[in-house]
Amino acid sequence: MDYPIVFHPDTYCVFSEEGSVWLVDKPLRWTSFDVVNKLKFEIRRQTGLKKFKIGHAGTLDPLADGLLVVCLGKATKRIEEIQSLPKTYEGVFVLGATTLSYDLEHPVINPKPYSHLDEAAVREACARLSGPQLQVPPSFSAVKKDGKSAFQYARKGEEVALQPKPVTVYAFEITRFDLPEVAFSIQCSKGTYIRAIARDLGEMLGCGAYLKRLRRVRIGAYSVDDALPLAPYFEASSGSAPPHRKKRFDLP
Repeated sequence: MDYPIVFHPDTYCVFSEEGSVWLVDKPLRWTSFDVVNKLKFEIRRQTGLKKFKIGHAGTLDPLADGLLVVCLGKATKRIEEIQSLPKTYEGVFVLGATTLSYDLEHPVINPKPYSHLDEAAVREACARLSGPQLQVPPSFSAVKKDGKSAFQYARKGEEVALQPKPVTVYAFEITRFDLPEVAFSIQCSKGTYIRAIARDLGEMLGCGAYLKRLRRVRIGAYSVDDALPLAPYFEASSGSAPPHRKKRFDLP
């Protein structure tokens, strides 16, 4: 049976017990888990169904927005397949400083000179960070270490050595060069941390770098242009972010 799930007059999608794949434009500051829970609540409220399968096919950080693929019903069997598809991100790195998490979840620290860098030097570094590579995940990540997530150690100020993971950066393009900001487009494999690319780029250039903004625009053939624009609905129903996380993920 199919059920139309209406979010506001011009936005709805169909929940099918035989399986559905929804493309969602995840709002800034919402975790992927928050979005899934919100959708689950709406499906239950509008259909009366109590039990059904739902899950997302690839986490997107709270301080990133863009494409989140949500699988429902029998389509949850496709989650692993969709997770393995290449991802495309657009965003902005800031050169000349860093943060503990390599994004704006933490304050900017360690300012260093960057004005001596030109576009050619940055493009050369981007080229060196392209292709197959072993990438060390950020300490503020969900990567497991001795049964605990790395961020659990990091939040206590404990340093842990994380093992590098094989990833591939298929394309790394600079789309705007306006120091200290460098806008980019990156296509990469599953498991690639864009925050780690910011870290590695800053170390390679000798000035530090962090991620200021990130948007996921594609997963395989799925495009954010076809995604449900749920931000207005989410904001109207419960604020710009879940209250228990709003303070932590407010941007400066």
